[in-house]
Amino acid sequence: MAKATIHHNPLCGTSRKTLEILRQAGAELTINEYLKTPPSRAELKRLYARAGISPRDGLRAKEPLAAELGLAVAGDVAILDALVAHPILINRPLVETSKGVRLCRPQDVVREIL
Repeated sequence: MAKATIHHNPLCGTSRKTLEILRQAGAELTINEYLKTPPSRAELKRLYARAGISPRDGLRAKEPLAAELGLAVAGDVAILDALVAHPILINRPLVETSKGVRLCRPQDVVREIL
């Protein structure tokens, strides 16, 4: 049975579907509702590095707050600062297993690390 940590938003359909795939696979789950318990800057950097993505890839660019903060032209440092200050900007779900980390959009991407 694989261990998996999901950074989850229960209001997000993709996040709920990813969680269901993990449950169906019999994963031993740790569920972090990241809006209640946001990951630290160091944790986000670690997750993104392990996933092979940039902070920009981890940004919910369509969130109105992203535009308000001018993140379309911001660098990685400013984006990480914004993600830590405003967790609603974190693109989800992020899933980590011993096989890697994936931003599971679409949800079936999670199968790559099961």
